[in-house]
Amino acid sequence: MKTPAVAVWLPIGGPYPPPFTATLSNNTPLAFGMDAEQASRALGTPLNYVSGRPGNEIYLTFRNIGGSGLFFIKDRLYLQFRKGRLAGWKGDWGHNWMWQ
Repeated sequence: MKTPAVAVWLPIGGPYPPPFTATLSNNTPLAFGMDAEQASRALGTPLNYVSGRPGNEIYLTFRNIGGSGLFFIKDRLYLQFRKGRLAGWKGDWGHNWMWQ
């Protein structure tokens, strides 16, 4: 006599779904409330001052996201600080002036 096979489905990572933030496509290691030094360390790149009063600055950093080996791609990332804490960021994927 043969025993029937029973398939049990368990989600990957355990019985609980992953947190919402783990499902986002944004993989930038930033978090609201960081100071400029923490943001620089998290990104692994220096921050360049763009404008703003002390405590309410806008910084720019260039993230090297690889490329073909012949041409390297560097994306601009703007970071907005309010009261010395990270309040937001925006990637700039503008057109490369070289190809116009």
